[in-house]
Order: sequence, then structure tokens, then C-alpha cells
Amino acid sequence: MVPTARPTAPRRDRLVAGVALTLSLVMSRCPLRWQIGAVRLLCCLPLARLARLEALYAAVLAVIPSWWPGRIACMEVSLATVLATALTGRQARWVLGARFLPDAAHAWAEVPEGAVGRDIGDAVDRPWMPVLSVP
Repeated sequence: MVPTARPTAPRRDRLVAGVALTLSLVMSRCPLRWQIGAVRLLCCLPLARLARLEALYAAVLAVIPSWWPGRIACMEVSLATVLATALTGRQARWVLGARFLPDAAHAWAEVPEGAVGRDIGDAVDRPWMPVLSVP
């Protein structure tokens, strides 16, 4: 296995991302309906720009600890990105989606200009379909 370079981000973004990732990991222990309810509370904030969302997504990826014994996957990373955006006074949508053949679920964050964490990889013919978009 070849190690990949960790993304870098400014110190302020990493600080916000660290707090948001901690909140996301705590919230991941709660039922999904509680997580959705918490994200719905952010609906009154103005929408973020795509460039800012991409910067916060990179910051969240940069602060993921390599020693963490549990799961930090798309659900936790996308929720942390939405929370980091909220901590900066802006809003992003948290989207849960799925695709078929093979069946898979995925989560990402998006604004009207675009999305982060919505990788298509080699499955161009099987795009992710949004199932739930919060808020």
C-alpha cells in the first residue's frame, strides 16, 4: 500500500474542521433522525459558496486522525463538512443518496453551485441518486 499525501488546509479552517469532526463523531452515536433534526436547525443561515465548501471539506479530510479506531467515512465526513460550514456562519445541504448495481449508499455535502464528496469513480453509468437532502 502506497501512502497518499494528506490534504493541507489553513490553520483556521483546520480548527473549525476539528470541532466539526468531533461534533460529527459524537452525533454519529445518535439516531439518524436526531442527526437530520440537528442539521435542519441550520436552515436560516445563508448558503455558502462552492469554493468555501471545498476548502472546509479539504480541512475536514486534513484533520481526520490516523489513529482513530472507529469509522470515519462519507457519512461522518459530509456531516462534519456541513457542521464546519455552519460554524463559519453559512449553510450547506447534507445529502444522503444511493445507487444500484451494486447497491450502495453514500453521503455528501452540496450547495447550488456544486457538491463535495460526491465522487463517481469508475461508475459514470451508475450515478448517485439523492434520497434525502437536509435542510
